[in-house]
Order: sequence, then structure tokens, then C-alpha cells
Amino acid sequence: MALWITDECINCDVCEPECPNQAISMGAEIYEIDAQRCTECVGHFSEPQCVQLCPVSCIPVNPSFVETKEQLLAKYHRLQEVGLRTPAATDAPAAVAADAAADAALHCVGSSLPSLP
Repeated sequence: MALWITDECINCDVCEPECPNQAISMGAEIYEIDAQRCTECVGHFSEPQCVQLCPVSCIPVNPSFVETKEQLLAKYHRLQEVGLRTPAATDAPAAVAADAAADAALHCVGSSLPSLP
């Protein structure tokens, strides 16, 4: 079963960064959980992290998405196969290239400077 966030949500921002599947995002008024990405933390943790941290207990099981632990684990494996495709993950090669270019520029500048006594 996937989880869902009820309208009792106070938008405290605690749940979103804790979701290992990036299933939680800000909706029109409150945070929402993408049932296609929510595994109730199966494959990552023994308990759903958002449920553990929610200060107002507004994250119950979504009765519209009934799944067994085996189905949740299969979803976890599918998500891992395709990758989570986060902006940070997709920007990683660019960041590595930028770091390499900066290191190269620093090396060139450093080699043309006189030695310090």
C-alpha cells in the first residue's frame, strides 16, 4: 500500500527530504505522495520515515493503493533499476566536469606564479 497525506498536513517540510524514493512533493496546498513511487520505505527502512517524523500524524495508508510487502519490494527494485533521476543525480556529470575544469585552471594559474620564499 502506498501512503497518502491528509488535509491535516501543516506543511512543516519534515517529510519531503526524508523520503528515499522522492515520492513526496508539494501539491497545490499540502504535500502529496506519488503512489507510483511510495514503497512505505520497504527496501530502505523497517518503518516509513515520513510516518515516523510527521508531527501531526497525517500520513495513513492509502486505501486506493493496496499492495503487499512483496509488491512494495518489487516496486522498490523497479525504482532502483530505472534510477530515481533526481536533479542532483542528473547534474552530477556537469558538476564533475566543472570541478575538473576549475582544478585545471587553478593548476595552470598556480604554475605561472613565482615561488614564495
